[in-house]
Formats: sequence, structure tokens, C-alpha cells
Amino acid sequence: MKKLFILALFPALMMGQYKNVKIGESAPAHRGICEPSISINKKDPQNVTAGAILDRVFYSNDGGLTWTGDTLKSSYGVWGDPVLISDYEGNQYFFHLSDPTGKNWKSEEILDRIVCQKSTDGGRTWNNGSYMGLDHPKDQDKQWVAVDPNNNNLYATWTQFDKYGSKDTADKTNILFSMSTDRGESWSEAIQVNEFSGNCLDGDSTTEGAVPAVGPDGEVYVAWGYNEKIYFNSSLDGGKTWSKTNVEVADQPGGWDIHVPGLQRANGMPVTVCDVSDGPHRGTIYVNWVDDRKGNFDVWFSKSTNKGKSWSKPKKINDDKGKADQFFTWISCDPVTGYLYAVFYDRRDLQGLQTDVYMAYSKDGGKHWTNEKINEKTFTPNPLVFFGDYNHIDAYNGMVRPIWTRMEADGGMSIWTAIISLQ
Repeated sequence: MKKLFILALFPALMMGQYKNVKIGESAPAHRGICEPSISINKKDPQNVTAGAILDRVFYSNDGGLTWTGDTLKSSYGVWGDPVLISDYEGNQYFFHLSDPTGKNWKSEEILDRIVCQKSTDGGRTWNNGSYMGLDHPKDQDKQWVAVDPNNNNLYATWTQFDKYGSKDTADKTNILFSMSTDRGESWSEAIQVNEFSGNCLDGDSTTEGAVPAVGPDGEVYVAWGYNEKIYFNSSLDGGKTWSKTNVEVADQPGGWDIHVPGLQRANGMPVTVCDVSDGPHRGTIYVNWVDDRKGNFDVWFSKSTNKGKSWSKPKKINDDKGKADQFFTWISCDPVTGYLYAVFYDRRDLQGLQTDVYMAYSKDGGKHWTNEKINEKTFTPNPLVFFGDYNHIDAYNGMVRPIWTRMEADGGMSIWTAIISLQ
């Protein structure tokens, strides 16, 4: 059967088209299924988990060909910003925002912590969870997490708002860090890693977009956006201590809070990854983002080969020659091969607000990129419907699973993956 499956896919692969699989869907609503995240089990890659707002969770035991869905529950509440990640022992983790009273915006406790729920059976069941960053009445938002390949430590970064949405200049945002050395059972006291604080208006003058990465020797790296720049900080001792000064990775003209036609809201926040493979680019750090420095939204990256001390000139990933917009980028670095994969929405060769999904990959540390359309069906977003803030992609030993949101013609929404292998 395996040989037949490969033969069946071969013509599609030759055309740059990959089998698309629908993971989940929602009926027309103001806030449907979106902001998907996906995780390949590093111990058993046929096991893949996925999540989407607000509380949807899915698992697959056949590499993503078929999926089983459920609703995630926790006494701390489940309120979106799903982050799925696997450690090297096969544990799957689902990080999300909190709503402990269940009253969401009617309660002052909403967003009071970042929650970590763990599955030891491939996503079938999840524990009640642990948490980090509890500092009421401050709000905790926009978290992401990385795993240390040496010891399975978990490193989390996020934005803390003194008061979300506040116009008071005394209220600030900061980038916080916490770590777990016991497989997510408990978390260290949160510490601030940014040098410059932002405001609380959830715009480009707010410090946001902190996605951590881990280096080969347990270094922890993170970049974020603020005031039309991308800033970076590092810990060279596994998160114990951090540099007191931040490094500028690049300018981000227009800032991370971008305005894409046809979308209710959008962002170009940076994503940080590091090559931990045994390949020639081991230890290289990559930061990926979107901005409109050329008059339209493009996908960019910069890299550092000296642990973040200096950064290359930004290079464009999308290879179209026109003025079409590309947006909602996410990047992954395969920890086995070192290959880079970026997924993003793309409007090249289309009319109006029509949108496709592309993946770009590089086998040589970002020197050259190959762009491929990976979705089977073009869609048009509805600006009246919340479309989320991000898509995601994961890769392990040549197995690549992007995940994205698609708007349906009736206003419903669905999340999809593509079955991709690249050696």
C-alpha cells in the first residue's frame, strides 16, 4: 500500500501540487475556526496534532491523512492563541490563553496566565494543565514555545500587557520568558527580556511577536516587533541569564501591524528558528517576517551565524516579480535536515482579493528559495469575519506539514494541511 500511495501522489508532486486534507471546519460565524497550529511528534512522526481557536484540538496517527477532533478543556479556561509543539520524548503540548471564570471578556480574570496542557498519548487525551505568568490584573498574550533538543526543556515567550487596550501612557507591554525543566509540570518565574517597553494598544508600538528558538547547545533566542524594527535577545545558558541589551535584526517598514486588503486585521510579526541539525548551517538563526518596504507586502528573512550578534541584509523569500501581496508567514527549520520551510498566503496571478497558499523551501541556508503553490482551492476572505493572526508549519526529517485557514464561500471557515515530503 505504501508503494501505491507514493505512486498515486507522484503526478501531483511533479506539478508542484500536494494532497490537501481538511482538518476541521466551522459554520458561518463572526469568529470561526482559525489561527491553526500543527505539531509533528518527533518520536513518532505519524502522530500529528493540531489546534485552532478557540478550543479545537485534533490528532492524526497516519501522518495527517485522517483526523479526529475534540474540544480542549481546562479549569484555567481555553481562550485561543493555540500553540502545538512536541518534545523529543513524544509528549505533545498545547499552549493557549486563559479564561478561568468562563465569562471571557465579562471577567477581569481573562488572559491572566499562559496555560500549558500536555498529552502523553498522541493527542487523544490532555491533562488539566499548568501555567506561567500569573500576575493579575496584568494580561498575558501572544505566546509561543520552543523545545530544547538536548534535555526537552520548554522555553516560552509572550507579551505581558499592564492593561490590554489601555491608552494610558503609564501602561506598558513587555516580552516575558519562562521555562520548564520537568516536561511542562511547572514553570519558572517570568522574567523580562526586552530593553524597550511598548504601549498597550495592540499596534506596532506594542512589543509583540515573540517566538523563541533553541540553538544546538541550549542557547535560547527570540525576536519581536516594535516601532518598525525587529529586536532580538539571547540567552547562552539555557534561559538562566539574558543579555541586558537588545540587538536590532532589521527595520520593518510600516511595522508589524499591517493592513492587508480584505482582512479585518493582519500582522507581519517575526518568527525565529535555529538550525540544530548536523548539517552545514548548524547554529544559524533565522528570523522571518512580512513588511511593505517595496510598496506591497512581501515575505522576508534575515540570518545570523554568530549567535545573533549581527544579521544579514533582509532577503525576500517570495519570488514573484509583480506587486501582489504575500502575508501571514511562518517558518520552520527541520531539526534533522536543516532545510527551511516558509508558508504564507499569496495573491500572485490572481484577481482582486483572491488568495492562494504557497510554501517556499531552501536547502542551502536561505541562499536559494523554491516557491510552490500548495493549496488546491483559491479562496476570497471576508473582511467582516475575523481571520486570525497566523498560520503555521512544522517539519521533521523531511516530513512537512503546513496548516492554514480557508474562508468558504458561505462565510464558513476551515483549516487544512498538505501532505509534503522533501529529502
